[in-house]
Amino acid sequence: MKYISLSICLLMTVVTSGLWAQNTTEINGQVVELKEDGKKVPLTGASVYWLGTTKGSATDPDGNFKLKTIPQTDKLVISFVGFRSDTITASTSSGPILIALQSDETLEEVTVTHEQKSTTFSFTSSLKIEEVNEKELLKAACCNLSESFETLPSVDVSFTDAVTGVRQIQMLGLAGPYTQITRENMPNVRGLSANYGLTYTPGTWVDGMQLIKGVGSVVNGFESIAGQINVELRKPEEADALYFNSYVNEMGRMEGNLNLATDIKNTDWSTALLLHTSHMPFENDRNSDGFLDNTLYNDFIGLNRWKYIGANGLMAQFGVKFTNLSKTGGQVGFERGTEIDPMSPQNSLWGMESNTRRIEGWAKIGKVFIDMPWKSYGLQLAATAHQQDDVFGLRNYSGKQTSLYANFVYQSIFWNTNHKFKTGLSWMYDNYEEQLLTDSYDRVESVPGAFFEYTFEPSDKVSAVAGLRTDYHNLFGFFATPRAQIRYAPSLNTVFRVSGGRGQRTANLLAENRNLLASARNFVIESNSTDTPYGLDAEVAWNYGVNLTQYLTLLDREASLSVDFYRTDFQNQIVVDLDRNTQAVHFYNLEGESFSNSLQLQADWEILPRLDVRLAYRWLDVKTTYSEQLLEKPLVSEHRAFGNLAYATNKNWKFDVTLNWQGSRRLPDTRSNPEQYRLTERSPNFYTLNWQVSKAWGRTEIYLGMENALNFRQDNPILASAQPFSPFFDSTMVWGPIFGRNTYAGLRYRIGRD
Repeated sequence: MKYISLSICLLMTVVTSGLWAQNTTEINGQVVELKEDGKKVPLTGASVYWLGTTKGSATDPDGNFKLKTIPQTDKLVISFVGFRSDTITASTSSGPILIALQSDETLEEVTVTHEQKSTTFSFTSSLKIEEVNEKELLKAACCNLSESFETLPSVDVSFTDAVTGVRQIQMLGLAGPYTQITRENMPNVRGLSANYGLTYTPGTWVDGMQLIKGVGSVVNGFESIAGQINVELRKPEEADALYFNSYVNEMGRMEGNLNLATDIKNTDWSTALLLHTSHMPFENDRNSDGFLDNTLYNDFIGLNRWKYIGANGLMAQFGVKFTNLSKTGGQVGFERGTEIDPMSPQNSLWGMESNTRRIEGWAKIGKVFIDMPWKSYGLQLAATAHQQDDVFGLRNYSGKQTSLYANFVYQSIFWNTNHKFKTGLSWMYDNYEEQLLTDSYDRVESVPGAFFEYTFEPSDKVSAVAGLRTDYHNLFGFFATPRAQIRYAPSLNTVFRVSGGRGQRTANLLAENRNLLASARNFVIESNSTDTPYGLDAEVAWNYGVNLTQYLTLLDREASLSVDFYRTDFQNQIVVDLDRNTQAVHFYNLEGESFSNSLQLQADWEILPRLDVRLAYRWLDVKTTYSEQLLEKPLVSEHRAFGNLAYATNKNWKFDVTLNWQGSRRLPDTRSNPEQYRLTERSPNFYTLNWQVSKAWGRTEIYLGMENALNFRQDNPILASAQPFSPFFDSTMVWGPIFGRNTYAGLRYRIGRD
């Protein structure tokens, strides 16, 4: 409580003193003359203004400009005497924009040399936002969202076990549920889908993503601890009229995607239909351990969305999404629907079945006041019904979740646009019904809340945001969530940020650790209450971060350097203890320390025209107190190095190569097992290499790629695979690739909008 009280007092002091702020929406860059020898000369007094308006500015003696965005348009006009005027699409996520013009006497048109990068860091936001667009996503097969982070060093991806084939993410060394994942700023992957929900979004549906490390805005709720990933789907008013993608790999995985979008004639409405199907009919057992390397499945996901954009600033949208997944795994030869005889399991095959049915609906309505663009309001509504039924050997699990969400946001200013604020009300409702074998775990969570976020921007160099929300949880009572960020840009190319705040969440023990059912471990929940979920407390953590981004020019080519450090301190955490007993997993409230330190260095550089390189190094120090002993968190790599090389030719060829080095990881204690079922204390280091080549002809593009080209595989990823009904069976000790080399190919076809 002393930390909460101290933070609230500090927050209110800062707010009243006007030293904090939220994001500013501002375009900045430089206008130069491009000489014949390639030299760039700043143009002083060039006009830069928004299309169709009188809002603009002139460049300073160094050719630099800054201009606040407006809601009416994103088209920026650049004009200068002796040069041909031109119009470009400007984005706040692109960093400083370099616009190079040539004299009208030597060239009939203006050439804009700024190229949108596949990944950029927001320059003007108080939060460090990593913008990821479709160009980055297309560097890999990107079959679903969980497979969309292979070229991004900020997010780690690993397999949860060697049976289900599900991938989970980590940010700042913390598991996926500690990262708030939203769809267009509305809660999406949470609750029973916390670990597996990324697979419910096909990659071809994604228009872009925003990655934020550390705490985000209080407007989006209280659950983010390690960070936030916001996914933007293809917009009905902007998407291609038709986009088709097909995919196949050497293991027999087949996928098809069809996106359709159109404007409704003579109305302000547009609509999009997104369809996805995937099929895996072939059994693979490359390591000959008797278990399938991948599950067999038939999946279908569909989404329909509608959007209205009125001339008076009124906007509305709604959509519905349906997900149906059916998976089978386990020992080779196991047939779906087979009942295992618990009295004679040695005569049965160990098998896994999973069925997921999920329907989601959402709506948004908002209004921007045309004559007062700084004033707006919006209402977000969502409902989800999720049903999960699983069989893991002799154990059955079923889970049902019904969720409702509402969030009203009002935005305006105090006095002038240097003082902005957002305020509103929210409500989250979750009804969970879970059963593991004969034990039931049912609960209802209802959380109404209110929030206020203040922005102060005293100059172009300084911006900051301070927010506070209070919520009432029907099981945990009242709690406060303070958060704050500061941005300082001493020059056009340098930005420094600090952030800090609190996060709280309810752990969904069974769903988030469903992979542990693919082992012989018994679930032991050390409850201390009958009134809270699973008899345990809420997870509460404080996160603090600092980062520096520097844009520069190396050999006349654009480059950027980024350094960030984040620390997460848990006041309470639900400890998942795999070390105390190899035949059990213990869950209990934290007694002692639990923290995560994360340091990342990243460099991006366009070495030559259309040749980009990205290098990164990440260090993690993640420790938790297990049974009164502070230990390194298992299965988390302390060191990771990353390199990505991307090249595009003028003939529409694209080449992409990604090399990853993963450092050693601590493995859970298995010393009490018989010798043949013991693991070493740590995993070895290893490398993985992925590559892809694509070629486009007009509307058609084909691609060919290879994952894990070095063919590195973890030996014997399943303990006691020959005796799956023994007490030593465990498929969850996964620290490296399981499948080995995997070649894939695909085709993309697009028809643009008229």
